[in-house]
Amino acid sequence: MKSLITALTCLVMLSTASASEPEEGKWVSIFNGKDLTGWTPKIRYSKLGENYRDTFRVEDGLLKVRYDQYDDFGKRFGHLFYRNEYSHYRIRVEYRFVGEQCKGGEGWAVRNSGIMVHGQKPESMPVDQDFPVSIEVQLLAGNGKAPRTTSNLCTPGTNVVMGGQLKKQHCISSKSETYHLDKWVTAEVEVRGNEVIRHILNGEVVLEYTDPQLDERDEKARRLIKDGKLALSGGTISLQSESHPCDFRKVEIMVLSK
Repeated sequence: MKSLITALTCLVMLSTASASEPEEGKWVSIFNGKDLTGWTPKIRYSKLGENYRDTFRVEDGLLKVRYDQYDDFGKRFGHLFYRNEYSHYRIRVEYRFVGEQCKGGEGWAVRNSGIMVHGQKPESMPVDQDFPVSIEVQLLAGNGKAPRTTSNLCTPGTNVVMGGQLKKQHCISSKSETYHLDKWVTAEVEVRGNEVIRHILNGEVVLEYTDPQLDERDEKARRLIKDGKLALSGGTISLQSESHPCDFRKVEIMVLSK
């Protein structure tokens, strides 16, 4: 009996480990299509874990970002954090923008969301912090007429190196084509620690940079600097809520060897 209990205990531990730690080199879904298991919201002015006005929800198998219960957006930028942190991996999402922007949203936030990688822990964010210190893969949609790239780079509290030069501007455009409202888009990010990050659309690399690091000029980033080290080699993953409704149909991760 004792040996049976021991065997069952080991089996449970192995099952738990495999469920929480994706197998290296294989795509694994980290969104179950049923609920927000494994994900925690952090919305500005709300405490960690409080899903203000049901911003993040699962309906019809989709992870939806919605604002129909808001009176006004009020700069309540939100992020839905995945439970595990990663360093070397690929993340792939299928997303689309729908409907109209929430009243009170910023002009630049129309048809705008993002995947945050190498992010700070949500527990370290003050209640009024708008964005986690992180590397943002910016997801955008066009207006049906004008060109607008997606899978751009934005850097809340961070910097990167491109072409051998440290880039300090907040956002850098990719070379992607334009995808308009209601169109499903597959965006992928290849993250290799502090070495290189690649933004990929339809199998094509549309942006690439190296040496992600904390920005000493940023107050929020300065709080995270330890022993003078700026380099970012891993961190949290989160999905944004920035005032325009959007859907995520798939969220998948592949752990890579170091």
